[in-house]
Amino acid sequence: MGNLLIIFKRELLSYFATPLAYIFIVIFLVVNGFLTFDFGGFYARGQADLAPFFAFHPFLYLFMVPAIAMTMWADERKAGTIELLLTLPINLRDAILGKYLAAWSLIGIALSLTFPIWITANYLGDPDNGVIFAAYVGSWFMAGAYLAIGACLSACTKNPVIAFILTVTICVIFVLLGYPFLLGMLTGWVPQIIIDAISSMGFLTHFDSISKGVFDVRDFLFFGVFIAAWLFASAVVIELKKAS
Repeated sequence: MGNLLIIFKRELLSYFATPLAYIFIVIFLVVNGFLTFDFGGFYARGQADLAPFFAFHPFLYLFMVPAIAMTMWADERKAGTIELLLTLPINLRDAILGKYLAAWSLIGIALSLTFPIWITANYLGDPDNGVIFAAYVGSWFMAGAYLAIGACLSACTKNPVIAFILTVTICVIFVLLGYPFLLGMLTGWVPQIIIDAISSMGFLTHFDSISKGVFDVRDFLFFGVFIAAWLFASAVVIELKKAS
């Protein structure tokens, strides 16, 4: 646990030691504000809730999260420092979790700084704050799933741009798996049990449930298992690269 915390602090501070963290947070806040108030028609809806705010998160994360994830391991491999890191008296699990939790915390900080939008909703009306809180938690877990994919693919290549493109591509697939339009196209052509199985693998299916205020353990279990699986895959990839 001690080594994990050391790596976590090192990685998190490294984000704020460069303009990366500040640029990410500013862009995240500006884009969220634009999508919520302008494109999402927050005021025109005449309803004080954050549905427009959270509706764009699955698509916003498609580009924002891979931008953070693409350098997690790619830069270490490109600079040759990954070998140095793994020769230190720390285990691979601590290195992977430390770097992942630091990046996930950065996303959490950016997400928490959108609280003025939440305050605005309360100023204009009487929203269900329990539902909003659930949506915030669900959004953070969904971002964690995107990040886990990015961490694994960043470990696969020395080129951050390639890692970014691969992460976006894979994340798009998992978003589409839960997209109602795609599922509707399959209805009547594919057995319902298969449609349900496809839907259960989609990010939108689980996030939509949480964002409605439904704290279903299965939704959080999905994101938790999903994150763990991709982090385990990261460990396998790093071990293979180290052995080669």
